[in-house]
Amino acid sequence: MSKTWIYKFGGASVKDTVALKNLAEILRNRLRNNLIIVVSAMGKTTNALEGILTNKLKGLNFSENSAILKFFHREICEELFPEGHTVFAQVDNLFALLENQLEKPLSRDNYDEYYDQVVCFGELISSKIVAEYLCYQNLIVLWQDAREVIHTDSDFRFAKINWDKTRKACQSTWKPMLENFPILTQGFIGKDPKGKTTTLGREGSDFTAAILGTSLDAGSVTIWKDVPGVLNADPKLFPNTQKFEELGYREAAEMTYFGASVIHPKTIKPLANAGIPLFVKSFLNPDASGTKIHEHAAPHEVPTIVLKKEQILVSFKVTDFTFIEEKHIHRIYEQLQALKLRVNMLQLSAISVSIVIDAQLFKLEQLLDQLKGEFEIRYNEGLELLTILKQKSEEIPSLLDGYQVLLEQSTRNTFQAVRRKV
Repeated sequence: MSKTWIYKFGGASVKDTVALKNLAEILRNRLRNNLIIVVSAMGKTTNALEGILTNKLKGLNFSENSAILKFFHREICEELFPEGHTVFAQVDNLFALLENQLEKPLSRDNYDEYYDQVVCFGELISSKIVAEYLCYQNLIVLWQDAREVIHTDSDFRFAKINWDKTRKACQSTWKPMLENFPILTQGFIGKDPKGKTTTLGREGSDFTAAILGTSLDAGSVTIWKDVPGVLNADPKLFPNTQKFEELGYREAAEMTYFGASVIHPKTIKPLANAGIPLFVKSFLNPDASGTKIHEHAAPHEVPTIVLKKEQILVSFKVTDFTFIEEKHIHRIYEQLQALKLRVNMLQLSAISVSIVIDAQLFKLEQLLDQLKGEFEIRYNEGLELLTILKQKSEEIPSLLDGYQVLLEQSTRNTFQAVRRKV
């Protein structure tokens, strides 16, 4: 049987009518059988859906936000399709299902599960519009629901993959289809054993591409971005960036671990284990080389700069003047795991533990409630975490100029600093 190939297009590549027309042109000479196209929600749709959930949780009116989101998608359809096209009814039906879901009660206790049942509509609506537009352009694809093959546990918002079940479903259900038609599907979503929708973590569409690639023994996975490839820093934040022509799996994994946004952190591992190369290419310049991530890439010494915003520094101090012991660290991590909070930086002193975490809705409050009886806790919000891999010490001061540094640490290969603007 022929090799399968995976293309993933993120939110920026399907954000409006111009982007969708560009996507069609990219596929015009590349569309073929045994190709899976994974698409994200359009533009900032996921942010908009999260905003609706926040308003609902606070008891505020969210109907205007929902109407704006519907108008945004409807307007794209009106610009792409003739009046009376079936896509209008399909999109209206998905918004009706979304509105029906939003009528159900939401609380802090059921937030994670509720989140997955709502936010998934971004990908479902986007994929319907993209599939219909490609077919309208005589680029025939089969729309398929990713939840039929991506099987997970019930860890809502951070679902873990059931790899055996997912592989069997991909091989038995999608592989025969792919011999005759390319498939278009959604990133970011799956389903649990009870059939409920789950999501794979924010920006998880890259991970979906890797899951499908691994499960179908793909020849390669290609992620289409608005940058030329993998750069050593975000060009929107730092000048004079350099593109990597190639990267080894380990180097790429380290970059994503520290927060490099060009690839989702979970993407590299399954592809590396299967030996499947990952390409990062520009949808603005599709014929350019991009970056190839594979096993045999030559190492490099170019410093990589990663900046994570909306960070929280939390310090836990023992209250009885004893030293920090393993039991204290274990207790903190126990609560972090229960709240699905990942530590981006850790520092220990004789009497305190300091951690840096992403800001997440009401998670800090829950963490403080669980541990305030055992520690004296201080925290700072609205911070940035700067990480430099393969740092050159002479370049660090310029990156901290104009900032107050609240915490920093350095190893042989990595420098990290928690900073805020002065």
